Amino acid sequence: MPKIGDLKVSAHRDTEILMTRTFSAPRRLVWYAWTKPELVRRWLLGPDGWSSALCEIDLRVGGKYRFVTRHEKGHEMGWGGVYREIAAPERLVSTEAFDQSWYPGGCVNTLVLTEQGGRTAMALTGRYDTREARDAALASPMESGVDASFARMEKVLAEIAANPARGA
Repeated sequence: MPKIGDLKVSAHRDTEILMTRTFSAPRRLVWYAWTKPELVRRWLLGPDGWSSALCEIDLRVGGKYRFVTRHEKGHEMGWGGVYREIAAPERLVSTEAFDQSWYPGGCVNTLVLTEQGGRTAMALTGRYDTREARDAALASPMESGVDASFARMEKVLAEIAANPARGA
């Protein structure tokens, strides 16, 4: 398993981006933090200066999710999609489309969580419609936003583990 907190982002195949990271929490807690709106609101924010304006999750096949984050200077970023496959707590497949996308077309994300020794390895694969769309996503500031979000998620996971009454 990679070191905890090391986000790796790479081009994968012709149209995919692969993101990997290890969290210092069991898989069931990572799944919980990934799928409960009250927790997602706390970590899925991107870089500093952003806050959650909307977080809706209808976690069922065919169910929709919608997130909107707002920057302290007033800018908003919204995105959402539909859940295609749910195999708790190990696999989640969903579509993704941004309100003001910086790449053409859509994306299908596949999250896979694997636990070993109380730690969870995450592999998140985004499959874009074209190589050009994938490259546009890679050229965006996505990596720094994802890294900041996952650092916050690590803190949320530690809080849940320390106080099980608040979490899973």
